Parts: sequence; C-alpha cells; structure tokens
Amino acid sequence: MAAIVALKNVVKDYPLGATTVRALRRVDLEIDQGEFTVIAGPSGSGKSTLLNLIGCIDVATSGEVIVGGENTAELNDNQLTQLRLRKIGFIFQSFNLIAVLDVFQNIQFPLLLQGTGTAKEREARVMDVIEKVGLTDQLHQRPSELSGGQRQRVAIARALVTRPKIVLADEPTANLDSVTGGSIISLMRDLNRADHTTFIFSTHDHRVMEQADRVITIADGVVNAQGLGTAGSDGAGPNGSGVGA
Repeated sequence: MAAIVALKNVVKDYPLGATTVRALRRVDLEIDQGEFTVIAGPSGSGKSTLLNLIGCIDVATSGEVIVGGENTAELNDNQLTQLRLRKIGFIFQSFNLIAVLDVFQNIQFPLLLQGTGTAKEREARVMDVIEKVGLTDQLHQRPSELSGGQRQRVAIARALVTRPKIVLADEPTANLDSVTGGSIISLMRDLNRADHTTFIFSTHDHRVMEQADRVITIADGVVNAQGLGTAGSDGAGPNGSGVGA
C-alpha cells in the first residue's frame, strides 16, 4: 500500500531569541493510506509540530514532507492552502466551531470554501455526514446549544465533508468525559474502516492508542519507536519505517 504521508530526514527549528530550538530531529516516517495512527509523546516532544507539518500549517527547516503525493516544500502559499482544503481535514480538542452558525452551516463551510458543486450537491453531502455522526436531530442548533460530545461530532463531520484523504486530530478527546470520549473514538474508528480515510492523532489518550493500527512514539523531537497498536497487533496492521536521530 502506498504511503499517503512521507517525511524524509525532516528537521524543524524555531528561533527563540538568540538561540534556536530544534523541535524535530531528522525524522523519517511513512503512513499508509487508510491507517489509524497515533503519534504519542509528552508535552514538548514534537508531536504537535509533526502534525502541523503534515497539515501544511508549518514548513520544515530541512528535509521533505510529502502529503498526498505532493512535496510541500515545492508548493507556494496558495498551493498549500488548496492542499489543506482538498486533501486534509482537521479535528481540534477545542472544536473550533463558528458560534453564529448552526450544525448544518458549520459542516457546510469547507464546501463553500472549496467552491465546487451545486447547492443541492452540497446539501446532500452535508446531510450524509450529519447522518453518519448521528446529529440529524441537532441540524439547526448552534454550538452553544450542544454538549461537548455533540460539538466534537460536528467537528468530525466538518473534517470529513470534503472527503479528505487525511484527517488530523489533535487531542480530540481531551475536553470530553470518559464515556463521551469513548464514543467519539469508536465513531472515528468506524468511519476510518468504512471509508478508508487516514486518521493521524496527536494524543495522550490510551483509549485511542488501543484502537490504533500503529503507535508512533516521539520524545525530544526524535521518533523512538513505531509499534503496532492493539488493533494492529494481530499482524494485519501496516508496518512503519525507521527513524534516525
């Protein structure tokens, strides 16, 4: 199976006054299409930086970051924006919903940014993902009228509505209680299996790790281990590449 994400000898530095902080140190990594993968590590380990590079929110200091077959270092700002919009979905721990829009409008928003399809086609797509995440009864409610779990379901639907190849989830269960968080993890895993969408998580949540095909451990900017998650421990999960420090 071809890699949907590939990092080759990636270094990421951040200037901090007169010094430079190295957030990632010569990372080599491949993630296959359809993987349900966790990037795990303590705060400051570099996992959010790694997610930002894959999500084209930031660029590497050196090395190659290839997303959906495109080398991000070779793309200009407009091309990076289009790559994010058409191939990547984002799920955040703080939900990042638009307060003045209802559920339908929040989910439809990325389709409007894309500017593709007719109004009828957009409506059909939005209603399809709303049904998949179980929010049909909340269609016209605003975020303030929803529970934390419902807001996260809206965020998941919004991430999936453009049919992205990759969904990046940054601590998606951090602000949810254990029962709600568990149901959200199950929902994302079901969507991953049904649509073969690649999910990449940055998380401390062991429940997500238990569902993962692979857990990538990072510390001090170095990927130290790439082991199979519980879901991949039967040998069916994809294998990862090594990493040099």
